[in-house]
Amino acid sequence: MRVGVVVFPGTNCDRDTKWAFEKIGAKADFIWHSEKELKNYDLVVLPGGFSYGDYLRSGAIARFSPIMEAIREYAKKGGYVLGICNGFQILLESHLLPGAMTRNEGLHFISKFHHLKVIDNNNKFLQNFNIGDIINIPIAHAEGNYKVDEDTLKRMYDNGQVLLKYCDKNGEELNPNGSIDSIAGICNENKNVFGLMPHPERAMEEMLGGIDGIKMLEGFLK
Repeated sequence: MRVGVVVFPGTNCDRDTKWAFEKIGAKADFIWHSEKELKNYDLVVLPGGFSYGDYLRSGAIARFSPIMEAIREYAKKGGYVLGICNGFQILLESHLLPGAMTRNEGLHFISKFHHLKVIDNNNKFLQNFNIGDIINIPIAHAEGNYKVDEDTLKRMYDNGQVLLKYCDKNGEELNPNGSIDSIAGICNENKNVFGLMPHPERAMEEMLGGIDGIKMLEGFLK
């Protein structure tokens, strides 16, 4: 499996993400944001960080980087794309995923492990999990308050696009940022573009808090 990790000015999780995929046996390369073409990748990842310093809005400038046009074409042809945290924000700004992000409800940056419930596993990303599984993945964001209109949200549920929700260790709703319906991760209608605010690349070692990220990323290997 060959993975391309996109690097924008301000990206700071690119090396972590590359290491995480290499840990599970993938070959990973960096892709600089000014590139206009993609090589033959099985997955393209937009990692976390603060692309362009999060000026205007998180991801609002990165959406205009040359590489994003190539990613749009790649996704249109069925290529797999994963956006983690700031990468998720960029996918929203690029209209590759529905909805938008606003500041966290408490207006504070949140950085901690948080439990998630698997809502839908009928997709490549979460195929290693069962619906209802509880996993523990770090979050680290100031703008993770996901918003979408009610009609679109209903269609997302109907299409199996709502993938992950924030919860406590028992699976009860526990919303850290005000996100509608406690949503933490979604996909597009074709289920080849995925976005989530939590950082699976930071849950790859027991000594660092847990390994639930391994099982998550390994979904792309099948």
